[in-house]
Amino acid sequence: MRRRQLEMQSDRIEAVLASHKVAGRVWGATITPRFIRFQVTTAMGTKVSKVSDLSEEIALSLGVRSARVYRKQGAIQVEVPRAQPEPVRLLPLCQRIGEAPPATAVLGLDDEGTPLLLRLPSPDIVHVLVAGTTGSGKTALARSLLFSLALYNQPDALRLMLVDPKGRGFGPLGGLPHVIGRVAASAEEGVKALAWLVKEMERRDAESVSSPIIVAGVDELADLLLTGGKAVETALVRLAQRGREAGIHLVTCTQKPSAELVSGLLKANFPVRLVGAVASPEDAKVAAGIAGIGAEKLLGRGDFLLVAKGDVIRFQAAYATEEEMSQATLGIRMRNDNGASGEIEAPRHVERQTVTENRR
Repeated sequence: MRRRQLEMQSDRIEAVLASHKVAGRVWGATITPRFIRFQVTTAMGTKVSKVSDLSEEIALSLGVRSARVYRKQGAIQVEVPRAQPEPVRLLPLCQRIGEAPPATAVLGLDDEGTPLLLRLPSPDIVHVLVAGTTGSGKTALARSLLFSLALYNQPDALRLMLVDPKGRGFGPLGGLPHVIGRVAASAEEGVKALAWLVKEMERRDAESVSSPIIVAGVDELADLLLTGGKAVETALVRLAQRGREAGIHLVTCTQKPSAELVSGLLKANFPVRLVGAVASPEDAKVAAGIAGIGAEKLLGRGDFLLVAKGDVIRFQAAYATEEEMSQATLGIRMRNDNGASGEIEAPRHVERQTVTENRR
């Protein structure tokens, strides 16, 4: 992007502030794949809310759909979408990263252009809730997250249990040697898969076994809860509360984790939220667990906020096409031809799989 264009946009932001008697100066800008973030300094005593109330006027002045205003490290940040956004490709990003710690997933690039990783066994992470409306990219993000785990981890160290009631989200992952059986592609199969996972957790607890790590990916959580009822919620709550000690982690996706569908007890056990575009500030609060994160102004198509322990990080989710995943899966299968050993009882709807188990 040309410096002259950035300077012109900076001048317009300052003009909007001046027209509302807010003394401010734009002193820097950061360009990311999807948006530009301007750093604004205001006069002492100026309330952040006074600037954020001008977000619509700033967006109008710059000719963009929306502008997001928030405070970060002593300065006010104004984020606006780029006219020509650039996608973040998962496979090139993983090549750039090189090695990653065990059971660590790749999310994308943060607002500084730095790769954003998520280590599931960390006590502050454990389970992940992905939320966002249709078109936000939540399923694509979850799919990339799970696929990156397969790229970095051998099947004897990490396995995937996939539940996709509508049969559209996790299909490209079905060929991975890490997957226990096949993708549960109906609500009935999903209920059975979760019931099996609870029994597997109980067995591991009894035998002091915690490996291989099992990551359960659940798409369309709300649909599964509506169909499966109390049995599904009970299984998820038990897994969320006790799964970490048994080496079991949840990655669940839903359009809107409302209190009517997802109980407070279940949400309390998901310390990390990946929140995409939502329809309103109220939906953003429900999805993130805290108010004022601005998710209603996200751009969709992979524009996300990571919310953990009250901190909020904006990032562009990494994306891979089905063709790219298919080709990479062939390479993974060839790499793991000699695969895992040992046995594990799989749910009845899938074929038996073999894994290696290690004592704690």
